[in-house]
Amino acid sequence: MKKQLRRAYREYTAVFEPDEEQGGYTVYIPALPGCISEGDTFEQAVENISEAAVLYLEVMRNRRAGTDEGGKGFIVAPVRVTC
Repeated sequence: MKKQLRRAYREYTAVFEPDEEQGGYTVYIPALPGCISEGDTFEQAVENISEAAVLYLEVMRNRRAGTDEGGKGFIVAPVRVTC
């Protein structure tokens, strides 16, 4: 008997920016820093950002598990800016 994997579904807010000059959309998920994609159509942009989010979350899971084979680590810290 095959073991069934339990899938979790998450919903994120994505920001779609129309490209006025070349057409299509650039899209990113603010809750997932660096998770960005694009598409020639809105539907393609939705599909592409969904795939990017899956890959993003997979990398984050691997990093937490200590199995990330990626490059150098990084530091996230607040920075005070005087305006």
